[in-house]
Amino acid sequence: MGGAAARTGVELKLHADALTSLNTITAYGLGFVEINQVRYHGNLILTPDQPVQPWSAASFDAMLAEDLESLLTLRPEVILLGTGQRQRFPQPRLTRRITDARIGIEVMDTAAACRTYNVLMSEGRRVVAALLQE
Repeated sequence: MGGAAARTGVELKLHADALTSLNTITAYGLGFVEINQVRYHGNLILTPDQPVQPWSAASFDAMLAEDLESLLTLRPEVILLGTGQRQRFPQPRLTRRITDARIGIEVMDTAAACRTYNVLMSEGRRVVAALLQE
């Protein structure tokens, strides 16, 4: 993804060089992620080519192994875990099935996960973003 990013308050808008039919994050801010110019609130799961889904994880502290294991059904190459306003690492027992399946999992704050998702998606990678919003 190339293009310009313009900061307006706590919101960041992302502008792709070309329009795409894939799910692209077009903006994000406190409490929302905008995908293809539609705002979503709450925790969500995002893939390039499937409808945006709410994510069962209630919060970082309440996250269960099942919340992460459910992402395996999407057959990702890599999972981006956006942990809210700051980067927090889940207990290894929560990610064990993902790593045992030899699927990469990258943990970062949700803003970084949004930016990284767009890069990987534009490269044609089979990426799943699991995004927690605070």
